[in-house]
Amino acid sequence: MLTEIRIMKGGVNMYDGLTLVNLTPHALVISRDGDTLVVAPSGEVARVATETVEVSTGFYEVHYGEVVNLPEPKEGTIYIVSGMVLSGLAGSRSDVYAPCTALAARNAEGHIVSVPGLVR
Repeated sequence: MLTEIRIMKGGVNMYDGLTLVNLTPHALVISRDGDTLVVAPSGEVARVATETVEVSTGFYEVHYGEVVNLPEPKEGTIYIVSGMVLSGLAGSRSDVYAPCTALAARNAEGHIVSVPGLVR
């Protein structure tokens, strides 16, 4: 069963009334304009199927396939996936977003601490 976070009216203003489902293996921290929202992983991870083939000793090609483990669209629900999964969908789903890592806040080691929102 997927873990969902339902944002009630009057909650974090940018996501009022939506259900967010995090299909990544990591908690997602969204911070913007003084509001912070932590979206826990749902327990399911959407991925792009891959096949890795050795083309010569120590060199490989990766062939990318279909997106797997992505639920069907559901009214009022936003699915959060990795950038690779989002790219694999090639704009075919308007209910699927990825963290905006290009504008992420990072700690001294360069690890992402939070993102300002989601991208499509």
